[in-house]
Amino acid sequence: QVQLVESGGGLVQAGGSLRLSCAASGSFFSINAMAWYRQALGKQRELVAAITSGGSTNYADSVKGRFTISRDNAKNTVYLQMNSLKPEDTAVYYCNADISQYSGGRYRNYWGQGTQVTVSS
Repeated sequence: QVQLVESGGGLVQAGGSLRLSCAASGSFFSINAMAWYRQALGKQRELVAAITSGGSTNYADSVKGRFTISRDNAKNTVYLQMNSLKPEDTAVYYCNADISQYSGGRYRNYWGQGTQVTVSS
């Protein structure tokens, strides 16, 4: 009984900033890696940024230097700070996480429902 809920999307002008949040809720034991993906209209879903349980991060080349992924383990939440936004960043952004139900249990992969980010020129 796990759910990922994204928030913080919206319309922003090019050069502006948005901060996305994704909170895990329900009953679970642990969250391992978390990530943000995005899918533009007519395009394949792509990895934007990922963060391990220990805080190690990876970014797509297209967002390096502009986006920052972080997490608050106490709040079971992952964030994506998006600065210097470009129209090409327009997409539905999805939260993704590997979550185990109990100690020693396998990690299952979960997706959020997505939040729309639109960057106008």
